[in-house]
Amino acid sequence: MASLNSFAVLEWIRKMQDVDQIDFLRELMQLVTQFLIDAEAAEKIGAERYERTESRVTQRNGYRSRAWDTRLGTVDLKIPKLRQGSFFPSILEPRRRAEQALASVIQEAYVKGVSTRKVDDLVRALGLDGISKSEVSRLCQLIDEEVRQFKERPLEREYPYVWLDATFPKVREGGRVQSMALVIAIGVTDTGEREVLGFDVGTSEDGAFWSDFLRGLKARGLRGVRLVVSDAHAGLRQAISEVLTGATWQRCKVHTIRNVLSQVPKKEQSMVASILRTIFTQPAQEAAREQLRRVVAELQGRFPKAMAILEEAEEDVLAFMALPGEHWRQICSTNPLERLNREMRRRMDVVGIFPNRASVLRLAGAILQEQHEEWLVSRRYFSLESMAKLKPNRPFLAAEAMLQK
Repeated sequence: MASLNSFAVLEWIRKMQDVDQIDFLRELMQLVTQFLIDAEAAEKIGAERYERTESRVTQRNGYRSRAWDTRLGTVDLKIPKLRQGSFFPSILEPRRRAEQALASVIQEAYVKGVSTRKVDDLVRALGLDGISKSEVSRLCQLIDEEVRQFKERPLEREYPYVWLDATFPKVREGGRVQSMALVIAIGVTDTGEREVLGFDVGTSEDGAFWSDFLRGLKARGLRGVRLVVSDAHAGLRQAISEVLTGATWQRCKVHTIRNVLSQVPKKEQSMVASILRTIFTQPAQEAAREQLRRVVAELQGRFPKAMAILEEAEEDVLAFMALPGEHWRQICSTNPLERLNREMRRRMDVVGIFPNRASVLRLAGAILQEQHEEWLVSRRYFSLESMAKLKPNRPFLAAEAMLQK
């Protein structure tokens, strides 16, 4: 088996000493992974490069490049090609959870006969020709069980901040294709970490569906909610008030501004948007209320419908300003969840039309579980010190924050 040249490795480490730590780790991962790939290829071939042995069964025939996405970034690898037979390094398997889920969804569509030419091309690109129904079923069952455990896990912390939003994949059900609501909840714990709290799929984003979804979160242990951030969907707002009693609703600032500007002529939207921004740059909630009322008084004569929307939204769009100022930028809108939804839509666009609801949950759950795990190992979303301001009667949070300084 191949061996690492220790002198070459030490020389490489010396060169890398001045490089950023993440770059250093990524380069180290590339070096070690490439060594393992070459060693595995040598074992399959029965000989090292340029070595003559009786056990050799084939020869190398160049390399093909492969970009490997890791949590340290993308690593460029070279996969040896063989003159006879094929070789794929075992270290690159299994695929990441979301990649497995995407593959299973595509396979399922393929087997069920509902694939388009795009899906057929994807199947071939992923090397999934010759799929059997039993293989599809086995892979789906494995992923579905893992997603189910994640989806139904207990919520054991307090979550002062919760964001809610929906995206709308196309799903084949009952002999027709329809848009369904994929609803997602994320939250921040009382010590400042982000988590994916829950997700589900329904035929519509109505109040009854949102109520059932929120009751499910509470049944799993959701508690301590101070602020819920969402858009102004009537059914969702009613569900929040009924299920998450005691929590304040924050109407998404970004959506509110869009709603206001939709009632302003296009040529004057830039000017009105600049005036609206002065409301949210105020240093305190009461000052923002006063500025909002001044803006309404100034522009009501020219844009009565727009100002009616703004005036009606005053209480809810400024709710975030009653909480610590360090959190304002993130809790004033659904942007933290919108970014996650964009990634969901990017992956879902690969599928196009899902063959059933289960396939939506499979792919969404795999993506969300990966994101949840990445958040768990990343730095806190909000500092301990700032989170302690939400619980002044819990001095241990403030003490822990001081110790970390």
